[in-house]
Amino acid sequence: MSAPLRRAAERTPPGRDRHIDLLRAVAIALVVLGHWLAVVVTYRDRIGGDTVLAFVPWARPLTWLFQVMPVFFLVGGFAGAASLDSFRRRGGDAIGWFLSRTDRLIRPTTAFLLTLGGAALLALLLGADPATVGMAVWLACLPLWFLIAYVTVVLLTPVLLALHRRAGLAVSAVFAVAVAFGDTARLLGGPGVFGAANYLLAWAAVYQLGIAWREGALPARPRVAVPMIVGGLAALVLLTVPGPYAVSMVTDPGARLQNTSPPTLALLALAVAQTGVALLLHERGGRLLRRTRPWAAVVAANSAIMTIFLWHMTAVVIAVLALYVTGLLPQPPPGSAAWLVLRVPWLAFLTATLAVLVAVFARFERRGVERRGVERRGVERHAVEKRGSSSPAAGAGRAGASTSVATLAGAGLVVAGLLGVALTGSQGLPASMLPARFAVCFAVYFAGAALLWAARASHRRVAS
Repeated sequence: MSAPLRRAAERTPPGRDRHIDLLRAVAIALVVLGHWLAVVVTYRDRIGGDTVLAFVPWARPLTWLFQVMPVFFLVGGFAGAASLDSFRRRGGDAIGWFLSRTDRLIRPTTAFLLTLGGAALLALLLGADPATVGMAVWLACLPLWFLIAYVTVVLLTPVLLALHRRAGLAVSAVFAVAVAFGDTARLLGGPGVFGAANYLLAWAAVYQLGIAWREGALPARPRVAVPMIVGGLAALVLLTVPGPYAVSMVTDPGARLQNTSPPTLALLALAVAQTGVALLLHERGGRLLRRTRPWAAVVAANSAIMTIFLWHMTAVVIAVLALYVTGLLPQPPPGSAAWLVLRVPWLAFLTATLAVLVAVFARFERRGVERRGVERRGVERHAVEKRGSSSPAAGAGRAGASTSVATLAGAGLVVAGLLGVALTGSQGLPASMLPARFAVCFAVYFAGAALLWAARASHRRVAS
């Protein structure tokens, strides 16, 4: 482990809830492993692919273990509420907090899209098949859907925190009822807009559970955790086995009602059970992470968490070119004994490839972490200097109207660009059209990222 990461582990504030960081690290490992195990690659004259669930129906219940995106939003709600409270105590405002909070998300994502776009353009200039390039970009961009909902709920954190302090757990319950309404509309063949709202409502419900945990409404005690686990799993079984929802918690080609696109009430039941598990293991996780080595490993993983997530499907693209196009890896029938055995070298190659990608690109994410640390110390120093001042600008500085507008516009363009990327791959467009569509979406995202960078620089000048 590098000296900066070791120092970061040693300087951890005593009040930090280390279990939250452990949950984030474990979740990313399960997401990456699940995606790598689920993908089925075919290559004859052209690269193709599918999910293993299309060939191995018995694997559907296993997705209950690997679908841990709810944990990301749970942890995000907990950490977001804690971070916002801390920022406000130092004199900051919601706009400044959002700009600081999203810096770590935007930096590695921008580096990812710039590199991916450059590589795609180079491949096209060298004469690569546009359809193949478009499919490769689509596959590499699959992780970006997460950021659409996450950036949105981070932007809404001040509102969600205020709602919790007014209505408590009822906020998550209202979101869940709205999700159920959207599901019912889909099942009855109603307008798709009802289901589309679940992309935000479902993840906001889970994020709200994280806020409730941090605010003390969900204490980490067995009397709370066990009923959540039992109730969540019971609801999940009833909703999926005799009920109308698919058993699979990821995309299943044969299911009428997918549980992730958009998220459903069944996925929320899984989220409740996972929240219970997180609460139940809180004390044990805290004890484990008081030891230096386990905590240092968690710090190292979290320092590159976004980089790992963003690049893990690019590792699949590289593996396809290196192992299948060259013929190095055989292609037995998916789900067969030979195919399962070949998952071992497949995973080994992907792990090595991702390690190289993280070694190259994690610097962008870690630079954002370092900048947040510098800004936090600056805010604290500024608050001390201004303490006792009657000026409304005392403390961390307040965003002006132009900074606020630039922030909101930038966030909107970032989300719109990422949404365009997600929709481009799911609209059934001819593969030859994908590169041009992706180029437009990337441009929209970059415009939003540039606005956020300008807003961040402006706010930093005010705070200094």
